[in-house]
Amino acid sequence: MDMQTVAPQDVPEGAHLIDVREQAEWDAGHAPTAQHLPASTLLQNLEQLPETDEDLYIVCRSGGRSFQVAQWLNANGFDAINVGGGMDQWFESGLPIESDGEGEAFIL
Repeated sequence: MDMQTVAPQDVPEGAHLIDVREQAEWDAGHAPTAQHLPASTLLQNLEQLPETDEDLYIVCRSGGRSFQVAQWLNANGFDAINVGGGMDQWFESGLPIESDGEGEAFIL
């Protein structure tokens, strides 16, 4: 099955965006509307995924982890789309980012 991938700037407004990066990466900067669900804890936290027929947009730092997570979600009954280029491309595209961290802001 081919994985559907979109560029960060093509994620629809109001889409359900799931950030699968680890806590330190999330703290450094994330999309304001994203849900944080680290790939390393996904299987233990499947109940946190929305019960919806809507597409889930999966993002990580550069697109590798999100591709794997989206692939797994699609194989298990979800409709997941990989955000190609990840938060690196999100940042470079000038899309909004907010930080929860006390330390450095988002740095490439």
